[in-house]
Amino acid sequence: MINFNFFPSRRLAFYTGKLFLTRGIAVLFSLSLVLMMLNLLSESSKILAVPGNTNAEVWHYVALRLPQIVAFAFPFSFLLGTLIVFVTLNQNSEVIAMKAAGLSAHQVIAPLILVSVVLAGVSFAFDEYVVTKATAELSAWDGNDYKPLPPESLVTSNVWVTNGDDMVRADLVIGRGAATRLQGVRLYDRQGNSIARIIKAERAVQVPGAWQLQNVTVYDSGQNMIRKLPTLRELVGVEPGRFTLAKIDPETRSLGRLRDNIAELRAAGRQTDAVETGLWHKISEPLSTILMPLLAAVAAFGLARSGQVLARAAIGMALGFAYFVADNFALAMGNVGAYPPLLAAWAPFLLFLLIGETVLVRSEE
Repeated sequence: MINFNFFPSRRLAFYTGKLFLTRGIAVLFSLSLVLMMLNLLSESSKILAVPGNTNAEVWHYVALRLPQIVAFAFPFSFLLGTLIVFVTLNQNSEVIAMKAAGLSAHQVIAPLILVSVVLAGVSFAFDEYVVTKATAELSAWDGNDYKPLPPESLVTSNVWVTNGDDMVRADLVIGRGAATRLQGVRLYDRQGNSIARIIKAERAVQVPGAWQLQNVTVYDSGQNMIRKLPTLRELVGVEPGRFTLAKIDPETRSLGRLRDNIAELRAAGRQTDAVETGLWHKISEPLSTILMPLLAAVAAFGLARSGQVLARAAIGMALGFAYFVADNFALAMGNVGAYPPLLAAWAPFLLFLLIGETVLVRSEE
């Protein structure tokens, strides 16, 4: 007799939900630790190569990089955690016992889905309040070759803008609005298809209608000579918003700040597809945790003695990998404007929700 109660047994729901949570956290801890160690092997030498940097800077790097790794590994860890739970339950014939007691496939995975909803909320909050701040600081620090950063919180690295035929690169853009200043400025003065001058300056500050470059080195290709100047007035008519809006990385901004950036881009008459895609993806990405029990459920059903448990687990893992590939592909298409932002952010989630539900229904049949 089929039990139509969504959670027919509180004890059973707690048992399976606890298994899912503990296995997923264990995989997340192990995977994050391994990825952090591998990343540290490649970056620690770069950090310590900067004069004045010590082990304290290495640990600071770990504190900034680890939240990114945890956020990256979060959904995949719970996919593996679900597979471990379902394979174990299947091999111990516990799923058979549940089915014999009248539970449907949906009722078996319902506790895991409930825990996944909570985990999705935790993932969203962690990304909004921890990962974005850590990513913004790490991106600026990495862009500055791990040299000390200014104390301001609004710092963007490696920004390119165009001014007519000229191209301008700033190592760091610090502040916003009238307080914006630049560090490590390179101006490529182009005339036709050739570069007439290359201007390098340690910093640039705003003056009425232009920017004042300080500690300037000018290479003149026509005269093949180098001049050094204390100051130089350049970039006439270039607004500070050209620098602050030239590079908007959704990974380094909260939802509220992204909405403000979209409004600023629209006011400036610029494309917002990439930023809007990133905004919607910030909502859809944490929800991917909800898909993991559904995609891995194929490993729970079927007789263990049939010898197909590992094959079913491989199918569940393949479905999870396929989701991440499709999600990254759609995100890339949204960033270049090939897909509308809503479609790019939500299509993979909805598609694999239908695939997972179809596989679950077929498994139950």
